[in-house]
Amino acid sequence: MKPSSLALFGTSADPPTEGHRALLEGLAKRYGQVAAWASDNPFKQHGAPLELRAQLLGTLIASLGNPEISLEQDLSSPKALVTLQRAQARWPKHQLVFVVGSDLARQIPHWYRAGELLQACDLALVPRRGYPLEPEALADLRKLGRQVEVLSFPVPGTASSAIRQQPSPEQVPEALWPELIRHNLYGLGQPASHTSH
Repeated sequence: MKPSSLALFGTSADPPTEGHRALLEGLAKRYGQVAAWASDNPFKQHGAPLELRAQLLGTLIASLGNPEISLEQDLSSPKALVTLQRAQARWPKHQLVFVVGSDLARQIPHWYRAGELLQACDLALVPRRGYPLEPEALADLRKLGRQVEVLSFPVPGTASSAIRQQPSPEQVPEALWPELIRHNLYGLGQPASHTSH
């Protein structure tokens, strides 16, 4: 019997956007099950602390009402290999698929023990606007890994970084508003206001 697939999706969720919502739903349709977490990328500046970003991501996931999509915050590690090892221990019978945005495609070969990581799971790349997948970057990943797939389902071109720079209420899922307002995050604390913080 073919093992069932499980997509592993770490994201800065800073804040979660309509793009995150569409991607989570698309991954669940494609792979059946999704484990997500808020990641602490040592190479990124974050607008909110990890604990709060995990809470926002959890709220978004709860609002989807899909039992196949879960927040698994304890998978989070600055090292992707450590995350994968935690997932392997939890779901030993699943075919694990590591999901990464195309903006990170060139970085992956330089990750900690990247070859070991990519031999132990499949890799799915999500095209992101402004980050076309270069053929040579894809070829490098295919040399390192056992299975590299470029996902083609539509994801709105919303970026958390753009929302942090220029608040765009329509790009933020409705379920997150109570928490964003309570914590006055990302200059989105007062939806009617156009002042930036």
